[in-house]
Amino acid sequence: MLSVRKISEGDHLEFIRGRRSASFLQTPAWGHVKSEWRRESLGWHRGDELVGVGLVLYRQLPKVKRYLAYLPEGPVLDWDDEDLAAWLTPMAAHLKEQGAFGVRMGPPLVTRRWDAATVKEGIADDSVRRLGDLAPTERDHTGARVVSQLHELGWRPQAAEGGFAAGQPQYVFQVPLAGRTEADVLAGMNQLWRRNIKKAAKEGVVVTASASTDEALAALPAFHDLYVHTAERDHFTPRPLAYFRTMVESLGAEEPDRIRLYAARHDDTLVAATIAIRVGAHAWYSYGASSTEKREVRGSNAVQWEMIRDAIAAGADVYDLRGITDTLAGDDPHLGLIQFKVGTGGEAVEYVGEWDLPLNRALYKAFDVYMGRRS
Repeated sequence: MLSVRKISEGDHLEFIRGRRSASFLQTPAWGHVKSEWRRESLGWHRGDELVGVGLVLYRQLPKVKRYLAYLPEGPVLDWDDEDLAAWLTPMAAHLKEQGAFGVRMGPPLVTRRWDAATVKEGIADDSVRRLGDLAPTERDHTGARVVSQLHELGWRPQAAEGGFAAGQPQYVFQVPLAGRTEADVLAGMNQLWRRNIKKAAKEGVVVTASASTDEALAALPAFHDLYVHTAERDHFTPRPLAYFRTMVESLGAEEPDRIRLYAARHDDTLVAATIAIRVGAHAWYSYGASSTEKREVRGSNAVQWEMIRDAIAAGADVYDLRGITDTLAGDDPHLGLIQFKVGTGGEAVEYVGEWDLPLNRALYKAFDVYMGRRS
């Protein structure tokens, strides 16, 4: 019999440390980054043994003291257990006691994968509009079973969107690293990527990485200036410098090598900068920026390659370039991003996505209407 109750952040972190990997969005530190949400570390117990954890972020519904309880890319539990209700029912009961009108979670489970060659063929084929039009290279039976069981248990699949619920991407691009050397990964990249990495080295691009939280904080203003420049060029809304400062301080306090800033310079000019995060054997490319000038020196390729090399050296199983859209249509403005990531020789990955469980149907419906008006 499983029970669910609040646990200390120390116990939460110790459990995460004992696993091969978990999303950084499920670490206690991430609750400190998302300061506008109320946070709670949740533990699943079998007797006295802690067997699962989750970071819950509570976001208040306007004008009432009721909350959306959000577990981004979590919770961290035994998804191989076929009795999902034994895990999710006590969680829902606890969250309802805390004032939640609904629960949103993103189980960290893959449903399908497409290798780089398959994606490349899809991009070249005018009849292919989305990843789902292509036969996957691999299907994951655990992911498929969990999707089926969530439907049976009354959970509702959600479109991945930003805003109120800060939805996470259902589709990402990853480079598998387990059992591979630098030479193996480089050989798996396409010719353009390999050529650009060589060109950056020939042009004298130098990539450095922060070795401590203090170094990362010192590098933040230059990163942010370039990030704002990138946002203006690529038409997205940048996050403020204070957000990144909180992110570096919070994640860096949890583990010394949790978060690093990378900078690619050419003749002392910053041409590309990135933020990398790692939890156990999972490494992420989290944020990036690049200059419009000097693009020919290929700083972006150089900094990505340095992050991949460091991930391999740290024993990571996967290098995660985070979100992509599922569209492969030639007229889609996001296609260039997918093409850049496909060049790494990795794979497009579909997760089960985010799911909602209404706990108070009237309030959940009001929330649904509110979200509809916002969009």
